[in-house]
Amino acid sequence: MSALPPHADPASLPYYDSERLSDETLAALCDDLELGEADIAAALTLLAPELRFASPSALVDIGVNLTHESYARDIEGTLLRARAAGVSQQILTGTSLDGSREAQALAARYRGLSATAGVHPHDASQWNDGVERGIRELLAQPEVVAVGECGLDFNRNFSTPAEQARAFEAQLTLAAESGLPLFLHERDAGRRMLEMLKHWRDDISHAVVHCFTGERETLYGYLDLDLHIGLTGWLCDERRGEHLRSLCREIPLERLMLETDCPYLVPRNLPAKLKGRRHEPSLLVWIMAEVAALRGIDMEELAEATTATATRFFRL
Repeated sequence: MSALPPHADPASLPYYDSERLSDETLAALCDDLELGEADIAAALTLLAPELRFASPSALVDIGVNLTHESYARDIEGTLLRARAAGVSQQILTGTSLDGSREAQALAARYRGLSATAGVHPHDASQWNDGVERGIRELLAQPEVVAVGECGLDFNRNFSTPAEQARAFEAQLTLAAESGLPLFLHERDAGRRMLEMLKHWRDDISHAVVHCFTGERETLYGYLDLDLHIGLTGWLCDERRGEHLRSLCREIPLERLMLETDCPYLVPRNLPAKLKGRRHEPSLLVWIMAEVAALRGIDMEELAEATTATATRFFRL
């Protein structure tokens, strides 16, 4: 029997001390946030001390859902904790026309945020000429750095496969026209996704399969098309993500990016309990540490490599 894949060692991680951050550091972290001293203290101590990770190098979270209602009351506190942890850039995911507009507006308001614009396959039945015009307009905004989240999801089929293919084809067209990269979603639809992407591969620039959860055959199909792969806390879930713990070693480092997909996919092996079970960008550091342990490389090396890849990919 082969040895179990390694896990991150909490003792090897750096942490930020909320009570010892200098005034200069706090000023830099909060220069665009309207937080008073009490708000800052409350935000920095919201997480248990064991969860106040600090990355050894700047990180980019390529998939966050900060327009989710769970962040409505503490969006600035969430951003502050992410910055204290070293998550310097975040890509807000657009999953519908209205959601993409919200993501773009939020990215325009705060530094370190960018957005995608697109329609998720769950909502593909809503695709029409008006939605297409709205998404095209958003793609011209400076804060919008990718087309999506778009793709295929045959796991739940909230929209029919035919409706999903139609909306995906339209968004592939927008990516080809705009030259922007694609932010892709795929679940239980790898074969059909690969067929469509092969047809379009010469017309689109770059693409990342966000929150990859598939098997080896699908992974290598994407890599053969020169696609990038986004990994989340799914690989921290022993119930369904164990296969990713070995697969993550097979992704070329220059094709790998990291994401939380917050508020979803809380890592199940965090070293302390998370109040409310709401995931957040600051915890990307834990996912980075897990991937570094699995690949047998230094955390700083992984952080620097994935940040460089994300910076190039999204033209940050």
